[in-house]
Amino acid sequence: MRLEFCGVGKQFGEHQALLDITLAVPEFQSLAIIGPSGGGKTTLLRIIAGLEIPEKGHLSINGQRLEVHEEALLAHRRTIGTVFQAYNLFPHLTALENVVLPLVKVHGLPEREARDTAGALFERFQLAGHAQRRPAELSGGQQQRVAIVRAIAIKPRFLLFDEPTSALDPEMTAEVLDFIAELRGEGRDLIIVTHNMGFAREVSDQCLFIASGEVQEAGDSGDLFRNPRSPLLVNFLAKVLRY
Repeated sequence: MRLEFCGVGKQFGEHQALLDITLAVPEFQSLAIIGPSGGGKTTLLRIIAGLEIPEKGHLSINGQRLEVHEEALLAHRRTIGTVFQAYNLFPHLTALENVVLPLVKVHGLPEREARDTAGALFERFQLAGHAQRRPAELSGGQQQRVAIVRAIAIKPRFLLFDEPTSALDPEMTAEVLDFIAELRGEGRDLIIVTHNMGFAREVSDQCLFIASGEVQEAGDSGDLFRNPRSPLLVNFLAKVLRY
């Protein structure tokens, strides 16, 4: 897929989250967005998701400009799968019901078809044994995998991940990252905000480094990690890869 940002800016109160981002990202299957906390990564991801509207500039996805009126944004959101760090599962529903509900209520599938679709995905991704459990009865890794299944159940054009492992311990982190890598192996298009540099380097073919609301460096992931040019990126990698 391709992304093009043209003068994109976003402000929250007096805080300028994104500063005039102008960038064409070459064809990619998996894009990693990295950088320090508060640098603008999640804001940029939420603009791609149609969950935030920039004050200025615009975004094009695969050559098509994303319109920012509510009808267009609603239609856009229905075609992509977004996975958040906090899982966002309904606590009073079972894991299976958490996947079925949006298929019925948002995407208009008949109940039986929605249950068949969800059930097949639970079988495929080794979650069938957890289908009737509520989120509180699942580990963090299991909850995040259910959230990912919910995202792919709608047959999205592409998937967005916002720090999908930040709330997990190391073992569960590896479980979820393996799951995401499996999705990439299936040929799905992914955009991932992550603090896990090893995973970002391994799973992405393009990478953006964002700090202070600006894209400080962008390019092929292998080149960017092997030979960072921006002093900010050199310093950032030295810190996060130190231990």
